[in-house]
Amino acid sequence: MDSPSRPSETQHQVVCNDEEQYSVWPLGRPLPNGWRNAGPQGTKAECLRHIDRVWTDLRPLSAR
Repeated sequence: MDSPSRPSETQHQVVCNDEEQYSVWPLGRPLPNGWRNAGPQGTKAECLRHIDRVWTDLRPLSAR
């Protein structure tokens, strides 16, 4: 019997909404309305590192 994956091994994806706010979302789960795939897939830590690199202005798009 396979052992369940540890949280650090769970695969995630980088997602973004229309206001250009980023988040991570578990792979295989449907995205919430208003969110789209916006980057790499990998562990949560890998996805967060990507977000740190690309999300340099944390203000919502409508406030810029």
